[in-house]
Amino acid sequence: MNTRQVHEMNVILAVDGSEHSAAAARLLRDLPLPRGSAINILAVLIPRNASDHANLEQALVDSKEILGEVKATVKTELLTGYPAEQISEYAAENVPDLIVLGAKGRRATLGILLGGVVQQIVEYAEDPVLVVRAPYKGLQRILIVTDGSVHSQRAMDYLGKFPIPDLTELHALHVLPPMPSPALIARSWPAGSESMAPVPSYETEEMLAKQAEEEERIGAALLAESVETLGNYGIEAKSVLLRGDAATEIIEYANQNQIGLIVAGSRGLSQMRRLLLGSLSRKLVHYAGCSVLIVKGGEHDVV
Repeated sequence: MNTRQVHEMNVILAVDGSEHSAAAARLLRDLPLPRGSAINILAVLIPRNASDHANLEQALVDSKEILGEVKATVKTELLTGYPAEQISEYAAENVPDLIVLGAKGRRATLGILLGGVVQQIVEYAEDPVLVVRAPYKGLQRILIVTDGSVHSQRAMDYLGKFPIPDLTELHALHVLPPMPSPALIARSWPAGSESMAPVPSYETEEMLAKQAEEEERIGAALLAESVETLGNYGIEAKSVLLRGDAATEIIEYANQNQIGLIVAGSRGLSQMRRLLLGSLSRKLVHYAGCSVLIVKGGEHDVV
Protein backbone atom coordinates (compact mmCIF):
# COMPACT_ATOMS: atom_id res chain seq x y z
CA MET A 1 0.00 0.00 0.00
CA ASN A 2 3.03 2.30 -0.07
CA THR A 3 2.14 3.54 -3.58
CA ARG A 4 -1.35 4.72 -2.58
CA GLN A 5 -2.18 8.39 -2.83
CA VAL A 6 -3.23 9.41 0.70
CA HIS A 7 -4.48 12.93 1.24
CA GLU A 8 -3.84 15.32 4.11
CA MET A 9 -6.42 15.09 6.86
CA ASN A 10 -7.83 17.44 9.44
CA VAL A 11 -8.67 15.31 12.50
CA ILE A 12 -10.44 16.04 15.78
CA LEU A 13 -9.53 13.74 18.68
CA ALA A 14 -11.86 14.14 21.66
CA VAL A 15 -10.40 12.88 24.96
CA ASP A 16 -11.40 12.73 28.63
CA GLY A 17 -8.72 10.59 30.26
CA SER A 18 -10.65 7.31 29.96
CA GLU A 19 -9.10 4.06 28.74
CA HIS A 20 -11.22 4.35 25.60
CA SER A 21 -9.96 7.84 24.72
CA ALA A 22 -6.40 6.59 25.26
CA ALA A 23 -7.19 3.73 22.87
CA ALA A 24 -8.47 6.31 20.37
CA ALA A 25 -5.14 8.15 20.55
CA ARG A 26 -3.25 4.89 19.99
CA LEU A 27 -5.32 4.01 16.94
CA LEU A 28 -4.82 7.49 15.52
CA ARG A 29 -1.07 7.17 16.14
CA ASP A 30 -1.02 4.03 13.97
CA LEU A 31 -2.59 5.76 10.96
CA PRO A 32 0.10 6.88 8.48
CA LEU A 33 -1.15 10.44 8.21
CA PRO A 34 0.84 12.38 5.59
CA ARG A 35 2.71 15.58 6.32
CA GLY A 36 0.43 18.57 6.26
CA SER A 37 -2.24 16.80 8.28
CA ALA A 38 -3.50 18.32 11.53
CA ILE A 39 -4.74 16.71 14.74
CA ASN A 40 -6.70 18.87 17.17
CA ILE A 41 -6.99 17.19 20.57
CA LEU A 42 -10.02 18.46 22.48
CA ALA A 43 -11.17 18.03 26.04
CA VAL A 44 -14.33 19.65 27.38
CA LEU A 45 -14.79 20.85 30.95
CA ILE A 46 -18.37 20.88 32.18
CA PRO A 47 -18.74 24.04 34.34
CA ARG A 48 -20.32 22.21 37.27
CA ASN A 49 -17.37 19.77 37.30
CA ALA A 50 -14.63 22.33 37.87
CA SER A 51 -12.63 19.76 39.84
CA ASP A 52 -12.05 17.87 36.56
CA HIS A 53 -9.87 20.66 35.21
CA ALA A 54 -6.55 19.07 36.21
CA ASN A 55 -7.62 15.62 34.97
CA LEU A 56 -8.61 16.96 31.57
CA GLU A 57 -5.40 18.98 31.23
CA GLN A 58 -3.49 15.78 31.99
CA ALA A 59 -5.60 13.88 29.44
CA LEU A 60 -4.54 16.39 26.77
CA VAL A 61 -0.88 15.98 27.72
CA ASP A 62 -1.11 12.18 27.82
CA SER A 63 -2.89 12.00 24.46
CA LYS A 64 -0.28 14.19 22.78
CA GLU A 65 2.41 11.99 24.27
CA ILE A 66 0.70 8.84 22.94
CA LEU A 67 0.62 10.32 19.46
CA GLY A 68 4.39 10.66 19.67
CA GLU A 69 6.22 11.48 16.45
CA VAL A 70 3.28 11.57 14.07
CA LYS A 71 3.85 13.61 10.93
CA ALA A 72 0.75 15.70 11.54
CA THR A 73 0.70 19.00 13.40
CA VAL A 74 -0.76 18.36 16.86
CA LYS A 75 -2.56 21.00 18.94
CA THR A 76 -4.46 20.71 22.21
CA GLU A 77 -7.39 22.76 23.46
CA LEU A 78 -9.51 22.68 26.61
CA LEU A 79 -13.05 23.90 25.98
CA THR A 80 -15.78 24.70 28.49
CA GLY A 81 -19.40 23.65 28.16
CA TYR A 82 -21.29 20.47 27.41
CA PRO A 83 -19.08 17.96 25.53
CA ALA A 84 -21.38 16.92 22.69
CA GLU A 85 -22.36 20.51 22.01
CA GLN A 86 -18.80 21.87 22.15
CA ILE A 87 -17.35 19.11 19.97
CA SER A 88 -20.14 19.54 17.42
CA GLU A 89 -19.69 23.31 17.29
CA TYR A 90 -15.92 22.94 16.96
CA ALA A 91 -16.44 20.47 14.10
CA ALA A 92 -18.89 22.80 12.36
CA GLU A 93 -16.32 25.61 12.49
CA ASN A 94 -13.28 23.53 11.49
CA VAL A 95 -14.83 21.01 9.04
CA PRO A 96 -12.73 17.96 9.98
CA ASP A 97 -12.18 14.97 7.73
CA LEU A 98 -12.54 12.72 10.76
CA ILE A 99 -13.74 12.87 14.37
CA VAL A 100 -12.13 10.28 16.66
CA LEU A 101 -13.34 9.48 20.17
CA GLY A 102 -13.45 6.63 22.66
CA ALA A 103 -16.58 4.51 23.00
CA LYS A 104 -17.09 5.33 26.69
CA GLY A 105 -16.01 8.11 29.01
CA ARG A 106 -14.58 8.14 32.51
CA ARG A 107 -18.01 8.50 34.08
CA ALA A 108 -19.63 5.60 32.20
CA THR A 109 -21.96 3.42 34.24
CA LEU A 110 -20.86 -0.19 34.68
CA GLY A 111 -22.13 -2.28 31.78
CA ILE A 112 -22.85 0.68 29.48
CA LEU A 113 -22.07 -0.12 25.83
CA LEU A 114 -21.70 3.42 24.48
CA GLY A 115 -21.24 6.75 26.20
CA GLY A 116 -24.01 9.34 25.95
CA VAL A 117 -21.71 11.97 24.43
CA VAL A 118 -20.54 9.46 21.82
CA GLN A 119 -24.12 8.59 20.89
CA GLN A 120 -24.93 12.24 20.29
CA ILE A 121 -21.81 12.85 18.20
CA VAL A 122 -22.38 9.75 16.08
CA GLU A 123 -26.01 10.67 15.48
CA TYR A 124 -25.61 14.38 14.79
CA ALA A 125 -22.11 14.93 13.39
CA GLU A 126 -22.07 15.59 9.67
CA ASP A 127 -18.49 14.31 9.38
CA PRO A 128 -17.09 10.76 9.49
CA VAL A 129 -16.88 9.51 13.09
CA LEU A 130 -14.47 6.85 14.34
CA VAL A 131 -15.55 5.27 17.65
CA VAL A 132 -12.67 3.39 19.29
CA ARG A 133 -13.07 0.62 21.86
CA ALA A 134 -10.52 -0.46 24.42
CA PRO A 135 -8.48 -2.54 24.53
CA TYR A 136 -7.01 -1.44 21.22
CA LYS A 137 -5.02 -4.28 19.61
CA GLY A 138 -3.99 -2.70 16.32
CA LEU A 139 -5.45 -2.60 12.82
CA GLN A 140 -4.34 -5.91 11.36
CA ARG A 141 -7.72 -6.31 9.64
CA ILE A 142 -10.32 -3.81 8.47
CA LEU A 143 -13.82 -4.82 7.40
CA ILE A 144 -15.91 -2.64 5.10
CA VAL A 145 -19.63 -3.31 4.80
CA THR A 146 -21.16 -2.93 1.33
CA ASP A 147 -24.79 -3.17 0.25
CA GLY A 148 -24.72 -1.41 -3.10
CA SER A 149 -26.27 1.78 -1.75
CA VAL A 150 -24.91 5.27 -2.30
CA HIS A 151 -24.01 5.30 1.41
CA SER A 152 -21.74 2.25 1.19
CA GLN A 153 -20.24 3.57 -2.05
CA ARG A 154 -19.40 6.79 -0.23
CA ALA A 155 -17.78 4.78 2.56
CA MET A 156 -15.66 2.91 0.01
CA ASP A 157 -14.53 6.11 -1.65
CA TYR A 158 -13.66 7.53 1.77
CA LEU A 159 -11.70 4.39 2.71
CA GLY A 160 -9.90 4.59 -0.63
CA LYS A 161 -8.30 7.86 0.51
CA PHE A 162 -7.94 6.84 4.15
CA PRO A 163 -4.44 6.36 5.66
CA ILE A 164 -4.44 2.57 6.11
CA PRO A 165 -1.40 1.06 7.87
CA ASP A 166 0.87 -1.13 5.76
CA LEU A 167 0.17 -4.89 5.89
CA THR A 168 -3.43 -4.32 7.00
CA GLU A 169 -5.86 -6.85 5.49
CA LEU A 170 -9.06 -5.50 3.95
CA HIS A 171 -12.26 -7.55 3.95
CA ALA A 172 -15.32 -6.43 1.94
CA LEU A 173 -18.52 -8.01 3.28
CA HIS A 174 -22.07 -8.20 1.96
CA VAL A 175 -24.93 -9.85 3.84
CA LEU A 176 -27.84 -11.42 1.98
CA PRO A 177 -31.27 -11.38 3.65
CA PRO A 178 -32.42 -14.48 5.56
CA MET A 179 -34.28 -17.05 3.48
CA PRO A 180 -37.86 -17.85 4.55
CA SER A 181 -38.56 -21.52 5.21
CA PRO A 182 -41.06 -23.45 3.02
CA ALA A 183 -43.12 -24.14 6.15
CA LEU A 184 -43.38 -20.42 6.86
CA ILE A 185 -44.54 -19.72 3.33
CA ALA A 186 -47.14 -22.48 3.59
CA ARG A 187 -48.47 -21.07 6.87
CA SER A 188 -48.76 -17.60 5.38
CA TRP A 189 -50.58 -18.74 2.23
CA PRO A 190 -53.98 -17.02 1.83
CA ALA A 191 -56.79 -19.13 3.24
CA GLY A 192 -60.51 -19.22 2.42
CA SER A 193 -60.24 -19.53 -1.34
CA GLU A 194 -61.03 -22.84 -2.99
CA SER A 195 -59.66 -21.57 -6.29
CA MET A 196 -56.13 -21.12 -4.85
CA ALA A 197 -54.57 -24.28 -3.50
CA PRO A 198 -51.33 -24.00 -1.49
CA VAL A 199 -48.17 -24.45 -3.54
CA PRO A 200 -46.76 -27.99 -3.04
CA SER A 201 -43.74 -28.08 -0.77
CA TYR A 202 -41.37 -29.33 -3.49
CA GLU A 203 -42.33 -26.38 -5.71
CA THR A 204 -41.82 -23.99 -2.81
CA GLU A 205 -38.38 -25.43 -2.13
CA GLU A 206 -37.47 -25.17 -5.80
CA MET A 207 -38.66 -21.56 -5.91
CA LEU A 208 -36.63 -20.69 -2.82
CA ALA A 209 -33.54 -22.42 -4.25
CA LYS A 210 -33.80 -20.34 -7.43
CA GLN A 211 -34.31 -17.19 -5.38
CA ALA A 212 -31.25 -17.98 -3.25
CA GLU A 213 -29.16 -18.67 -6.35
CA GLU A 214 -30.18 -15.36 -7.91
CA GLU A 215 -29.49 -13.41 -4.70
CA GLU A 216 -26.07 -15.04 -4.39
CA ARG A 217 -25.27 -14.15 -8.00
CA ILE A 218 -26.22 -10.52 -7.42
CA GLY A 219 -24.34 -10.45 -4.11
CA ALA A 220 -21.20 -11.89 -5.69
CA ALA A 221 -21.38 -9.31 -8.49
CA LEU A 222 -21.77 -6.51 -5.94
CA LEU A 223 -18.73 -7.72 -4.02
CA ALA A 224 -16.68 -8.01 -7.22
CA GLU A 225 -17.58 -4.41 -8.05
CA SER A 226 -16.66 -3.31 -4.52
CA VAL A 227 -13.31 -5.10 -4.65
CA GLU A 228 -12.64 -3.48 -8.03
CA THR A 229 -13.49 -0.04 -6.63
CA LEU A 230 -11.06 -0.52 -3.75
CA GLY A 231 -8.48 -1.88 -6.20
CA ASN A 232 -8.71 1.37 -8.16
CA TYR A 233 -7.51 3.08 -4.97
CA GLY A 234 -4.60 0.65 -4.66
CA ILE A 235 -6.29 -1.48 -1.96
CA GLU A 236 -6.48 -5.26 -2.20
CA ALA A 237 -9.55 -6.70 -0.52
CA LYS A 238 -10.96 -10.14 0.22
CA SER A 239 -14.69 -10.55 -0.55
CA VAL A 240 -17.04 -12.23 1.92
CA LEU A 241 -20.67 -13.15 1.22
CA LEU A 242 -22.89 -14.13 4.15
CA ARG A 243 -26.61 -14.58 4.75
CA GLY A 244 -28.74 -13.72 7.77
CA ASP A 245 -29.46 -10.73 9.98
CA ALA A 246 -26.99 -8.09 8.79
CA ALA A 247 -25.85 -6.72 12.17
CA THR A 248 -25.54 -10.19 13.71
CA GLU A 249 -23.54 -11.60 10.80
CA ILE A 250 -21.20 -8.60 10.61
CA ILE A 251 -20.48 -8.58 14.34
CA GLU A 252 -19.95 -12.36 14.48
CA TYR A 253 -17.63 -12.24 11.47
CA ALA A 254 -15.67 -9.39 13.05
CA ASN A 255 -15.31 -11.35 16.30
CA GLN A 256 -14.26 -14.57 14.59
CA ASN A 257 -11.70 -12.90 12.32
CA GLN A 258 -10.10 -10.47 14.79
CA ILE A 259 -11.29 -7.41 12.85
CA GLY A 260 -9.89 -4.23 14.36
CA LEU A 261 -12.14 -1.76 12.53
CA ILE A 262 -15.53 -1.95 10.82
CA VAL A 263 -16.27 0.71 8.20
CA ALA A 264 -19.87 1.41 7.20
CA GLY A 265 -21.76 4.11 5.39
CA SER A 266 -24.86 5.75 6.79
CA ARG A 267 -27.37 8.42 5.99
CA GLY A 268 -26.53 11.94 7.05
CA LEU A 269 -28.78 14.53 8.66
CA SER A 270 -31.59 16.22 6.81
CA GLN A 271 -32.02 19.98 6.91
CA MET A 272 -34.56 19.40 9.70
CA ARG A 273 -31.77 17.84 11.82
CA ARG A 274 -33.62 14.61 12.45
CA LEU A 275 -31.89 11.49 13.75
CA LEU A 276 -31.16 9.67 10.53
CA LEU A 277 -28.37 7.28 11.43
CA GLY A 278 -29.33 3.96 9.87
CA SER A 279 -30.39 1.12 12.15
CA LEU A 280 -27.50 -1.10 10.98
CA SER A 281 -24.89 1.59 11.64
CA ARG A 282 -26.43 2.26 15.05
CA LYS A 283 -26.27 -1.44 15.97
CA LEU A 284 -22.64 -1.71 14.85
CA VAL A 285 -21.58 1.30 16.90
CA HIS A 286 -23.40 -0.01 19.98
CA TYR A 287 -22.66 -3.72 19.86
CA ALA A 288 -19.51 -4.41 17.82
CA GLY A 289 -16.59 -5.49 19.97
CA CYS A 290 -14.12 -3.50 17.86
CA SER A 291 -13.79 0.07 16.64
CA VAL A 292 -16.32 1.38 14.10
CA LEU A 293 -15.98 4.13 11.49
CA ILE A 294 -19.26 5.61 10.28
CA VAL A 295 -19.11 7.62 7.06
CA LYS A 296 -22.12 9.90 6.78
CA GLY A 297 -23.96 11.11 3.71
CA GLY A 298 -23.63 14.65 2.45
CA GLU A 299 -21.04 16.62 0.56
CA HIS A 300 -18.12 16.16 2.96
CA ASP A 301 -15.20 14.06 1.70
CA VAL A 302 -11.49 13.65 2.25
CA VAL A 303 -9.91 15.94 -0.32
